[in-house]
Amino acid sequence: MQIVNAKTTEEPSRHEVWRMFDRIAPRYDLLNRLLSFGTDVRWRKKIARLLPSQSPLTLLDLATGTADQAIALVESDARIMRATGLDMSEQMLAIGREKISRRGLAGKLQLRTGDAGAIPEPDRAFDVVTISFGIRNVLDVPASLRDMLRVLKPGGRALILEFSLPPNRAFRPFYLFYLRHILPRLGALISGDGSAYRYLNQTIETFPCGDGFCSLMRAAGFAAVRHHPLSLGIATIYQGDKPEIAK
Repeated sequence: MQIVNAKTTEEPSRHEVWRMFDRIAPRYDLLNRLLSFGTDVRWRKKIARLLPSQSPLTLLDLATGTADQAIALVESDARIMRATGLDMSEQMLAIGREKISRRGLAGKLQLRTGDAGAIPEPDRAFDVVTISFGIRNVLDVPASLRDMLRVLKPGGRALILEFSLPPNRAFRPFYLFYLRHILPRLGALISGDGSAYRYLNQTIETFPCGDGFCSLMRAAGFAAVRHHPLSLGIATIYQGDKPEIAK
C-alpha cells in the first residue's frame, strides 16, 4: 500500500450543499458513528465542558443536522433553558425532531430552517453559539463568523467543532489515506452516495485549521480565541468570546 503524505486537492463547491445532506439524511447518524469509530459522540460531549460560566444559558446550534450536538448539550447542562437548532436540510431536521420528541426535549429545544451563513436571529440573542462539522460547509466563512458574533450577547461564547488535519507528520499520511480512499468507499457503500463522502475529504483537506482558523475568528472580532485539538488533531474545538461592552 502506498501512503501519500500530501497532494493538491481541489476545493469543492458549497453551493446548495444542503441538498446533499437531504440525500444522505437516513444514514447520516449511522455513518457518523461508523466512520469516526464512535469518537464523534465524545467530541460533542467535550463541548459541554467549555460552555461559559453564566446561568441560565440560551443556545443556538447552527448546521444542527439531526440535532446531535444540541441534544448532547441540553441533556448535559441544566443551565441551558432555551435552545434553537438551525439547518437548511429539512430531511435532517425531520430526523432531529423525532429524536427530540423521543427524549422529551420539545419544550426546551426547537429546530427551524435557517442558514449558518445568514443567521435569521436578532442581535445579542444567545449566550452560546455552537456549530459542529458545519462551518467548513458555509459559502463565506468570515461572514458567518461575524454573524455568530452579532447574535451573541456580550460575554457570550462561540464553540466550533470541526475536522482538522493532524499535525504529526508520522500519523498524517495514514489519516490522509483513510480520508481519500477508505472513507469515500465506506460512505458510498452504506449511504449509496459516494459523492457526499468525496466532498467530505475534499473539504477537510482544503479548510483552514489550527492557528489558521483561530486567525479567522480573531479577524471576525472574537476575543480569547483558543483551539483544543482532539484525537491526535483529527478534530478541533475552537473557542472565542464576544467582548463585553466597555463601561
